[in-house]
Amino acid sequence: MENRVTELEIRLTHLEDTIEVLNKTIIKQHAEIDMLQLQVSNLEKKIKASQPSQVAHESEETPPPHY
Repeated sequence: MENRVTELEIRLTHLEDTIEVLNKTIIKQHAEIDMLQLQVSNLEKKIKASQPSQVAHESEETPPPHY
């Protein structure tokens, strides 16, 4: 009986260690995802700022041929 309890305690310790490792991995990945989202957002802003709009203002548009 004591052997079984010892075995269960050992397994529990291994599981706790595994959970701790997984938790640290998730925290690290979450930080990396946040950083990547910020970088993508910054790149989107830079791209939009560097490219002029392809849409002309209404005053610059020529009227359609049926007018």
